[in-house]
Amino acid sequence: MRLYILGGHQKKRWFRPLDEADRFDLALILRLDTDGETSERLVEYRTPIEAKAHSGSSSLFTSGTLCGNKLYACTYTEVFVFELPHFRRVTYISLPLFNSLHHVAPTHRGTLLVANTGLDMVVEISLEGKVLHEWNVLGGSPWERFTRNVDYRKLNSTKPHLSHPNFVFQILEEFWVTRFLQKDAICLTQQTQQIRIGIERPHDGLLHEGLLYFTTVDGHLVIVNAESLAIRSLIDLRKFIGYPFAGPTWCRGILVVEKELVCVGFTRIRKTMIMQAANWVKHGFRETDPPTHVAIFNLRERKCLKTINLESHGVNILFGIFDSEVAHVDEATRIHPLPLCGTL
Repeated sequence: MRLYILGGHQKKRWFRPLDEADRFDLALILRLDTDGETSERLVEYRTPIEAKAHSGSSSLFTSGTLCGNKLYACTYTEVFVFELPHFRRVTYISLPLFNSLHHVAPTHRGTLLVANTGLDMVVEISLEGKVLHEWNVLGGSPWERFTRNVDYRKLNSTKPHLSHPNFVFQILEEFWVTRFLQKDAICLTQQTQQIRIGIERPHDGLLHEGLLYFTTVDGHLVIVNAESLAIRSLIDLRKFIGYPFAGPTWCRGILVVEKELVCVGFTRIRKTMIMQAANWVKHGFRETDPPTHVAIFNLRERKCLKTINLESHGVNILFGIFDSEVAHVDEATRIHPLPLCGTL
């Protein structure tokens, strides 16, 4: 398989760990060959100073959506549309209300749905950057805790968040979002509908052939019937035969290759260089913390088929995983275009 990997490269820090908002110095998109374990850097990007709090603020790609020959992606304060396979930037949007964006997806009406995580908000915007709708994911006014005349790109953090929305999607014509702290997904346009994920905090998801696949940060996969909204399976991926990492990681991105084959992304729990060295000595000069990696799982056989360490490819934080070969399929021959766009 050849995958697109979205994430970032971490700055080296020997003593005091950097705050999350300052930790990453380069946003990256790779093409990863899982067979040969080789990679090619397709995009290296740094957020300009006018779109972030200060010169040391992080640059990294969070999650996005692959739809046809377009990749919709975001940094903490910017939204991009790339035309594939050459990653020509055809759309760029950065608005003062953007803070800690975690996901962007195109909608059925030609607009963009954005998880504006720092403001506990989801916004719908046009491709020209006009704000069309705003939702407070906890209900009530979107601006009851925040102020419209503030440029939130210039604030490194608005924590503590009360919800931390992080993945937006559509079911038919309705808009949905996962809520990290509430451990659920809610419908923004029909507010009585809810998916109670419950087992842990969800981070990413994917709609594939009538099923919603959610990852939780502790390594569970939650599979939900998109029509009935009932949970079909709860799977602890860390217990699969052959999965080599016992320590904690932060589980985010997912790609469903086919019904029983998935690729899942895990990010290392970060320490300073001194802490890593001390831990290495303590454990007999062995690495004990799982690295940032992609794992390929066979769900039917409950096996981990392969893991690929991404840190040797320069990726220290992983958000999105996409099938690069799907983007090259001619639209006239595409069988299931809508699930690729996060729509049922």
